[in-house]
Amino acid sequence: MNLKLNLLLEVKSQGYSVVIGDDSLTHLNEFLNNKSYSKYFIIVDENTIDHCLTTILTNVDCLAEAEVIQTESGEENKTIEIVTQVWFTMSEAHADRKALVINLGGGVISDMGGFIASTYKRGVDFINIATTLLSQVDASVGGKLGIDLGGLKNQIGVFNFPQMVVIYPPFLKTLEFRQLRSGFAEVIKHALIQDADYWEEVKNITVSGDYNWSKIIEHSVKIKNKVVLEDPLEKGLRKILNYGHTIGHAIETWHLENDSDFFLHGEAIAIGMIAEGFLSKEKCGLSDSELNQIVTALKSVYDLKPLQKENFESYCSLMIHDKKNTDGNISCSLLSKIGNCKWDIFADKNDLLNALAYYNKIVD
Repeated sequence: MNLKLNLLLEVKSQGYSVVIGDDSLTHLNEFLNNKSYSKYFIIVDENTIDHCLTTILTNVDCLAEAEVIQTESGEENKTIEIVTQVWFTMSEAHADRKALVINLGGGVISDMGGFIASTYKRGVDFINIATTLLSQVDASVGGKLGIDLGGLKNQIGVFNFPQMVVIYPPFLKTLEFRQLRSGFAEVIKHALIQDADYWEEVKNITVSGDYNWSKIIEHSVKIKNKVVLEDPLEKGLRKILNYGHTIGHAIETWHLENDSDFFLHGEAIAIGMIAEGFLSKEKCGLSDSELNQIVTALKSVYDLKPLQKENFESYCSLMIHDKKNTDGNISCSLLSKIGNCKWDIFADKNDLLNALAYYNKIVD
């Protein structure tokens, strides 16, 4: 089934479309042919330059002369050093304020590339072409851009919105299974925080490259779009999108810095959703039955193993630096029931240690 979805996302004075489907590149070509950008820059990594760039250049004729800037994939490369290198490359190519940056990749590329564009010469236009499930359902939509600082995730950044987000589902066939499964964690999150009916479908999905992802992408984009439209700058409701991320980000960050066998984003968030599911039961009244549903679904998708208890203190130290915190209090977004999430629920160190211990017990 070919699905084309045009969503006009009106955020304050800025609007952009999210185009999903096998003909989304045709839509992009038409869009750019009606513009008059001075130069085009395509930011890629070693995966998208091999598996996606040719498809873009074949289908979008005005990009034939684009400057291609290659970075390295992975969260460990979402740094100011890489950003500075790209800024210099653009400057040396005489990029002016009428240039366009196209971010061809997953969450790291869209986060960092959008930040690069938004800060170069005080801002040039950019477009996200999302190539991973993670970026198609979450990272490329919503206007949160940024880089890591000293190993801490997303400490430096801005809110800004692309001219367009292009989601071409066939790119998912280029992904390794582990990457595809990582992105599915955000689909699970969207169902848990906003849509109990959607959860009934999502919890039974078998992740594979052959799955028809278009409807799932559409539904997740609609969920995130609805939340972002109500709270574009994350002052309230948008914080529900952080479910699983307080603990998950700490685990992801620590292992990225200290462990050669680190977690992908979605793998860490899956752990976070189980641990924060326990906190939801303790602090927001999530039922045992629904917590068990969440645990069962996540265990069926991810190869979950116990964490080393000696790392728990380090995880908690990282949570203190989480950007969601207020006045030094560790702030979580937790479920009162499947489909309903509350934000700014404070947890102390003992709460977090108990949540991590619960995770270990449930997967051992």
